[in-house]
Amino acid sequence: MTRKVSVSEVLQHSSPESAWIVVDGNVYDMTDFAPSHPGGPEIIHQYSGRDASVPYNEVHAPSLIKSSLDAKHHIGTLDAATVTESWTAANTPAPQAKAASSKPPLADIINMYDFEKAAHQSFTNKAWAYINGASNDSITRDINIETLKKIWFRPAVMKNVSRVTTRTSLFGCRLDAPFYVAPTGAVRTAGEEGELALARGAGPSGIIHCISTPASYPHDEILQATPEHAFFQLYVDKDRAKSAKLLRQISASDKVKAVFVTVDLPVVSKREDDERVKAENTVEKQVSPGKDQKGAGLARQSGSFIDPAVTWDDIPWIRKHTTLPVVVKGIQRWQDARTAMSLGCEGIVVSNHGGRAADTAQPSIITLLELHRNCPEVFGKMEVLVDGGFRRGSDIVKAICLGASAVGVGRPFLYAVNYGTAGVEHAVALLRDEIETAMRLCGMTDLMEEAGPDFLNTAPVDHLVYHGPHAYLGRKPRTRARL
Repeated sequence: MTRKVSVSEVLQHSSPESAWIVVDGNVYDMTDFAPSHPGGPEIIHQYSGRDASVPYNEVHAPSLIKSSLDAKHHIGTLDAATVTESWTAANTPAPQAKAASSKPPLADIINMYDFEKAAHQSFTNKAWAYINGASNDSITRDINIETLKKIWFRPAVMKNVSRVTTRTSLFGCRLDAPFYVAPTGAVRTAGEEGELALARGAGPSGIIHCISTPASYPHDEILQATPEHAFFQLYVDKDRAKSAKLLRQISASDKVKAVFVTVDLPVVSKREDDERVKAENTVEKQVSPGKDQKGAGLARQSGSFIDPAVTWDDIPWIRKHTTLPVVVKGIQRWQDARTAMSLGCEGIVVSNHGGRAADTAQPSIITLLELHRNCPEVFGKMEVLVDGGFRRGSDIVKAICLGASAVGVGRPFLYAVNYGTAGVEHAVALLRDEIETAMRLCGMTDLMEEAGPDFLNTAPVDHLVYHGPHAYLGRKPRTRARL
């Protein structure tokens, strides 16, 4: 029989030494779990002895806490008869800053920028800062988009483009178009369905989604909602045993077709928009600040488990725990692409984490050009994917012309989750239509067979592409002052 727990008993467990929280009427003992919480123990201690249902459910699925904790940590259910006015007042969040009703009808959305505008209108300030925000001054986030605009098409005319095809295959998956949902964590911040909307909307629409390690829903629940195939994105945990177990679990599913190992974020970057915006429902409570004073952004709360010690030597270790194709995500220079190839990786993702890693890192499309200039052989040896700044179907066509096997689209699909599964399906349809329109206007009928650099003029950005040692800069020994 489930034990009933009184409010007075919960209040007695409000310290790091004994931390109980209430989520959806259930009382959990988080004392032992807090130190290993992916976002660090501070966020647990912030809500110890309190009801954390609202902030928890904004980011996580109701089922995640039960699947993450051993049954022994479930103390019981909150006794509603003991709830007092003071408890209710202390655990009632302030009204949300924006209402979901302020977004336009889905039928009015005609491109990815419309999804973004709708999200800006309807997301809470915290959700908008987390999803739209990037590192430091957001320079790389913005230049990703702007650089794609500077690459010109060279259309061929008088072609019979009455029928076109965009079909392709990727790691054994048949796709109707060469783009996929890039992995992103805590998708529930964008909408209640979270990753389930991506799973339900991607496959039936002819593309594939990539599940992130710090997902809002349990991984097995997302896979259950996945009709056919998915990729999985891995952040290597500081506790390597956890990553090894996760790899084995994911590899046991016949739906997962590749593992994307993210390597461009050894530590969570400084995301100032995210850190500045205080969650609308934050409970005022003084807790230990932990190991640093870098703020309480959602990204930092969900990414503190990432191991900064990952090196190329860990690729064989990863292979010991999975037989799936290994894709290195976060390539930003040609030398690393060649290293991935030499280690036998099945693919790479040219990516700067959507501007969420090192700010002022070069645009992803420039890195793709850098590979052509310095190690063109990688395109014939493994799948070369790219993400970062893709907002139009025409952007995707440009990347395919430059040798990409497929394109990852991240933020636009998060904005689409604002409308649930229907929003994801609509976003896919819009991008596919834009791709086919760009193909016809440029004189292509089979995207993966015909697309090539002769359809592009890259002259406006060619001067940005790295082409070898600097003409006058070099590494010089530093003089050490003798004091």
